[in-house]
Amino acid sequence: MEENKADRDYDIYRQLVELWGKENPIKTNKLQVLLVVNSLLLAAVNITGGFKPKNWPLYLGGAVFSLVWVLSIGRTSLFQEIWQTKLDELARKYSEDERFQIFKHTTEVRQSPLFLRIVGGVPSKYYLIGAPFVFCIVWLCLFLYSII
Repeated sequence: MEENKADRDYDIYRQLVELWGKENPIKTNKLQVLLVVNSLLLAAVNITGGFKPKNWPLYLGGAVFSLVWVLSIGRTSLFQEIWQTKLDELARKYSEDERFQIFKHTTEVRQSPLFLRIVGGVPSKYYLIGAPFVFCIVWLCLFLYSII
């Protein structure tokens, strides 16, 4: 009975790994769209005379777009975190079963070059949420400056 439960839990584990993994390209695409749209907004500001009060619609658009992106990437990151938590729970439950230990990579990380450990050690959710948040603040400041 216990072996059957472990097999069933392993099927759940594999499904969670698949769900977790599918979020990575989604987050990458969202970040790329964020960067492209903000680049286009910056180009539009430049073409229309630079950072002048008359460009307030572009500033407001940039702020709103970036805020929506914070929420969108935040939701994607939230679900990836939920699945990671469930994966961790199953890994703890079956700590002796190697099938559940694919995310245990402490030894391998220590063997990696220091530079990669530093830059690769930053969780993606921080810059994925941080970048649109910073863009939102910058565009909002430009908007407020232009209307005051």
